[in-house]
Amino acid sequence: MTEHVLAAIDGSQYAESVCDYAAWASLALNAPLSFVHVVDNHSVVPEEQNLSGNLRFGARERLMKELSELDEQRAKVNREQGKLMLEAAKARAVEDGVVDPIVRQLNGTLVETLVELEKDIRLLVVGKRGETAHHASGHLGSNLERVVREMHRPILMVPKAFKQPEKVLIAFDGSKTARKGVEMLARSPLFAGAECHVLIVGAETAEHRSELEWALTTLRDAGHQAEGAIRSGEVDDTLQAYEKEHAIDLLVMGAYGHSRIRHLLVGSTTTAMLRGSRIPVLILR
Repeated sequence: MTEHVLAAIDGSQYAESVCDYAAWASLALNAPLSFVHVVDNHSVVPEEQNLSGNLRFGARERLMKELSELDEQRAKVNREQGKLMLEAAKARAVEDGVVDPIVRQLNGTLVETLVELEKDIRLLVVGKRGETAHHASGHLGSNLERVVREMHRPILMVPKAFKQPEKVLIAFDGSKTARKGVEMLARSPLFAGAECHVLIVGAETAEHRSELEWALTTLRDAGHQAEGAIRSGEVDDTLQAYEKEHAIDLLVMGAYGHSRIRHLLVGSTTTAMLRGSRIPVLILR
């Protein structure tokens, strides 16, 4: 089955940007585009502490029945809203030049649904926060963190406004995953014509200079304009400073989890960058 660019749509303020980045990726990769809206029918019932003791003469049963009916009504409204969002997303993608995007509404939880669809995903596009996430600065929705932990496909996390990437930065540490990221960046049609930057955060050593030269040579051999640097400092602060200095449009980095016990956890640097980033982040596994 052909792998799709899959965009997860919800009612958040990131939805339009998700549509635009997904359409851009679909066209650049020449891959089909699918939009999915997940309806979580899990009943949200207030805590039942003391209900049986405080409510008598069938009041508890009536209350639970009314709550159940409210849940059914809420699920129906959510489904209808989701259908409207999917149709709007499809229309927006068609305006962007995508031919016949697919829309799907599925029941379940977001993370489990995306994991089930994973085998058909070439790239997953999601907003930085979902519609139920707290919008305080620096907060990252728990659903997104779980998606990054459990998915094994590239994930493009996008901000609220679309800008076609012209300058791309890859956070490079010489690891096997990072080398795969450079090779992917070099050959991917997603970044055709983009100016590529490579940043190693660490001491200026012969090993780091050799790793940087390998990365730049790989990118230049593929036809990219490429430049890079080795800088010391805290990883997330150093990456963000480089982003601002060079007006970077998109950051590429790995989701690392080296501990065997905590193999599903995202590396702390990745999590910090996701929380603090104001540009799209392409997360590689």
